[in-house]
Amino acid sequence: MNSLLKFIQQYSNFLVFLILEVVAFMLLATNREYPKSVFLSTANRAVAKHYERVNEVDQYFSLREENARLYEENIRLQNELIAWRNHMEDSVEQTYLYAHLDYQLMPAKVVQVTTNRLHNTLTINKGLRDSVYRGMGVFNDEGVVGIVSTVGQRFSVVIPIIHTKSRISCMFAKNGYYGTIEWQGQDIRHVKVSDIPNHIAVNIGDTLVTSGLTPVFPANIPVAVVEKDTLMAGASYHQITASLLTDYKHLHYVYIIDNHAQVEQENLQREERN
Repeated sequence: MNSLLKFIQQYSNFLVFLILEVVAFMLLATNREYPKSVFLSTANRAVAKHYERVNEVDQYFSLREENARLYEENIRLQNELIAWRNHMEDSVEQTYLYAHLDYQLMPAKVVQVTTNRLHNTLTINKGLRDSVYRGMGVFNDEGVVGIVSTVGQRFSVVIPIIHTKSRISCMFAKNGYYGTIEWQGQDIRHVKVSDIPNHIAVNIGDTLVTSGLTPVFPANIPVAVVEKDTLMAGASYHQITASLLTDYKHLHYVYIIDNHAQVEQENLQREERN
């Protein structure tokens, strides 16, 4: 208390001056139109700036919910596009293989993913209660992700491309020549493309997409881009290294492909092989 009294006594003149200045400013602002308008304008700007900052913080914390909403909307639009394509294909009576695949997309969130193993997996938050079954294809906005391997009531495990037992049928987007994509168990960004004959022209930057030869994936979903090609003298096939389009290090949302004819088609193909 003594210290406070000494401080007030020491700076009494300045404190009185400061109080008088504040009183004079308030009287001036409330009794003169121009100073009053300046004061109110400044106050309004300060309040507006405050609300702007509050709004920015609120928007930041609502980004997750907004992203989920946009993903659901994207699913709806893609399903409408699929239905429209099926209708157009039926209307022109196209007869080529897999032209009439009846499928829809289902959104899912990635809840776990590994990238440092030979047998990597990822887990999604959809299962039996969501009509997910083994063998469904999974992709995202970048490209193919993998295939559902194990299904529980609420979750499913997906075998991604970055699994040494994964094999994805692909083709060149530019000419439709078929090949197979497989991961060698090393860099998670690169895969080997096999079964491409030596007479096929391969260029760096060529895009590889799903072939549609299996009911797991419709044709033309992006998979990878050619990064390196070696053709040894006398070799029958290219030795191609491609860069995956899907970044498994930043994988949050995916689409599950619900091909309504998949089970029937796989059963028929299995009977034919037997």
